[in-house]
Amino acid sequence: MLRLFATCLLLALPFTAAAQDRRPSHCIAIADAAPGLEYIQKAAYGTPLPDEFTTRIHFIDHAMFLIETHGGLRLVTDYSGFIGATPMIPDVVTMNRAHTTHFTDFPDPAIPHVLRGWSETRGMSADHHLDLGEVLVRSVSTDIRNRFDNGRIENGNSVFVFEVGGLCIGHLGHLHHEPNAAQYAAIGRLDVVMAPIDGGFTVPLETMTAIVARLRSSLVIPMHWFSLSSLDRFLEGMAAEGFVIERDGAHSMEVSLRNLPSQPTVRVLMPQWLNAPTND
Repeated sequence: MLRLFATCLLLALPFTAAAQDRRPSHCIAIADAAPGLEYIQKAAYGTPLPDEFTTRIHFIDHAMFLIETHGGLRLVTDYSGFIGATPMIPDVVTMNRAHTTHFTDFPDPAIPHVLRGWSETRGMSADHHLDLGEVLVRSVSTDIRNRFDNGRIENGNSVFVFEVGGLCIGHLGHLHHEPNAAQYAAIGRLDVVMAPIDGGFTVPLETMTAIVARLRSSLVIPMHWFSLSSLDRFLEGMAAEGFVIERDGAHSMEVSLRNLPSQPTVRVLMPQWLNAPTND
């Protein structure tokens, strides 16, 4: 009876703006569900999005992606300080520690939210949980290799998860090992995953394939590749595993909650620095 009363009381309380604006997450709570995707790749950065459930992803360079929401929020992953010839200031940047191509010590002070994928207290996890209403950004810490510190730095990398428009979009950062069971559980199922595919600096390609499969990702966007030959090797391996390969030279795509592809899909985006959009 007491539990029923508490539940009714919670339901009677006014919702916060965050609860009103953001569709409830299904990344962890409904990990066995099968929400879907419908994607288009014609519209460029800065173009208005058609509805509140559509998100744009633009591959900037290396491991940097711009994520744009219908409400105008702009988030940049693995931010290294330069995104192109644009005056745009992101609302959120995430960073990781392994190399200077994944972080900067001097982010633009105008950026409202700078999320470092490591804690200032060495070895502690970053544990970000930033709710901006339309999007929730959270992190799950993993370790990175190091020549010192007994060969590794605990919690030096973060898998960042962006929950927006009912989608779960994950960026694996500079992942150096397969997540353990607790880390997989904390990440949840990812609809879209940006996956490093260099095959050596991060994890072997066979391990990355297993990670993508374990995350139940419908859409895989390769990143952190250093030549077209390494990208080709990854695509060949994924095709052999039954993944559909989509590769048309696009730099960006729009993703919304619609229908799952009939098969897990690798969507290749080509890197392109940002330029000021014509409607700015």
